[in-house]
Amino acid sequence: MSGERPRPSAPPTISEVAAEAGVGRATAARTLGGYGYVSPELKERVLAAAEKLGYRANALARSMSTGVTHTLGVIVADIGNPFFAGVVRGICDTSRARGFDTLVLSTYEKLDEEVAAANVLIDKRVDGMILASAAVDRSSVGHIRTALDRGIPVVLVDRAVSALELDAVVINNRDAAREAVETLVAAGHRRIGFVWGPPVEQAPTTRRELIAAASRNLWTDGERLRGYLDALDDAGIPFDPELVMVGPKVEERATQEVARMLDLPDRVTALFCTETDGVTGALRAIRARKLSCPRDVSLIGFDDSAWAAVMVPPLTMIEQPVHQLGSKAAEVLLDVLEGAEPRREMHTLRTRLVARSSVAPPPGRSRALE
Repeated sequence: MSGERPRPSAPPTISEVAAEAGVGRATAARTLGGYGYVSPELKERVLAAAEKLGYRANALARSMSTGVTHTLGVIVADIGNPFFAGVVRGICDTSRARGFDTLVLSTYEKLDEEVAAANVLIDKRVDGMILASAAVDRSSVGHIRTALDRGIPVVLVDRAVSALELDAVVINNRDAAREAVETLVAAGHRRIGFVWGPPVEQAPTTRRELIAAASRNLWTDGERLRGYLDALDDAGIPFDPELVMVGPKVEERATQEVARMLDLPDRVTALFCTETDGVTGALRAIRARKLSCPRDVSLIGFDDSAWAAVMVPPLTMIEQPVHQLGSKAAEVLLDVLEGAEPRREMHTLRTRLVARSSVAPPPGRSRALE
């Protein structure tokens, strides 16, 4: 009938490739599936025939026969976050170079979303998983144990989970935080605020309560808080719970908490912000009070980026090796998939403090920053 669309032709089959190459179907299947031995001469004939016919391997069928999909599953908190985007880029670059594809899912730091994402990847029969997990204790790691029980190796990235003995690729969070606060102390500050504390509504009143609250949340947050306290201890500065942000980890809360610290009778003169949203929230609060950085309030942030360098003033920031974090996590996982024994250890990468112009002596002091 005129005007009727022609039906698309069926894709070539393995049997057709075998006939074109003049080999048996089993030889063609082994060549195109990437398993078993095939002599170089026969392999070349099969691949030439496949190219001539436009054959494309069926990945699902191949995975069912070999048990291997050459696919890694990646679960991160927020792919829209430049930090995680850089980590994922590192994973993808390294996995692609070693013949693996990557499936990436975002969870927005919600454990139920993470569990659902892990189940999707298990159903997709990924060969291994890289996970920036929101799990914090034994009660929240069931989905990870399920993957391991199914024979899917798991490598953690950015944060460890104390309830699991797994390879984890992280940065030196505690030392990085300590160095940042030491820089503020060296400039003469003693009233130093910590922006991005435990997400509890009622502020802990003692150091012990604060650390306990932090230990019930993300490992990275707790490590950075401990680095802050280490630097105060080294300088002989008493811990003041009024100078630690608590509550939801969002920019609006950071703005509220920094405003509160600026309204104290003995107000904060410096801020250490451990997340990008904490930095922007802090700057909003400073400007709302008609104060300036660093004349009135010094600031150091975590996770350097291009925008920090073009701010007024350019911000002193901790630079994380984001691409290297992802690349190393992929390397560790791929080594296991290729037969290496899991080392079940912390692989710690170093950060760098990038000094710019957001740190100065506190108001009333003229000593230059050393």
